[in-house]
Amino acid sequence: MTPPPAPVPTRRTAALRAALAERLRAFDVRSLAEGAERHAAVALAVIDEGPGAGVAGLPAFSAPSDRAALLLTRRSAALRAHAGQWALPGGRLDAGETPEAAALRELHEETGLAVDAGAVLGRLDDFATRSGFVITPVVVWAGVGDALVPNPGEVESVHRIPVDELLREDAPLLDALAGSAHPVLRMPVGDSWIAAPTAAVLYQFREWCLLGRPTRVAHFEQPHFAWR
Repeated sequence: MTPPPAPVPTRRTAALRAALAERLRAFDVRSLAEGAERHAAVALAVIDEGPGAGVAGLPAFSAPSDRAALLLTRRSAALRAHAGQWALPGGRLDAGETPEAAALRELHEETGLAVDAGAVLGRLDDFATRSGFVITPVVVWAGVGDALVPNPGEVESVHRIPVDELLREDAPLLDALAGSAHPVLRMPVGDSWIAAPTAAVLYQFREWCLLGRPTRVAHFEQPHFAWR
């Protein structure tokens, strides 16, 4: 029996970038987006751990470190849809735009972080949301990212979630949903949690990119508040 691959290092180094790129090149991406009228992309931006907005239950970092994090946002409370929810930077594709280009554009528009196309490491599986979108997750190497500026029209705050936090032993959290054959998936973060669809993307990143375990997530349910 072939032993499972070793977990990748979680320091933000050239070795981590190379390991993530290798895993993503080997990944058999499942696409749902062909012909989708509501096609969106999100950026899984691998970034230096600090500084950034604090999260309850996690230590605050005031200076850059060499540990890796993922960039997440809290959506503005003024938005009509999914106000105040955790999200990965992202949004709907413009006409003729690729998911990679859309993910980089939205990353810049929402957080002020500009990286070029060479920062793209690969994709994870498309995820169909209950609100009617097909989301393509794009993994991006974001560097230090020391000039984050949240877009006040879309983003309440920007957070750097340590990659190590995704490896917690209590993750994922699975909750039964009445009328569904599949559970709602949540990922614990600090003293809080993030729900699918964002949590499903984070879980697949953890399982394949960090741990090398082939894992599909498209079947996981989303809580009712995410259906709108």
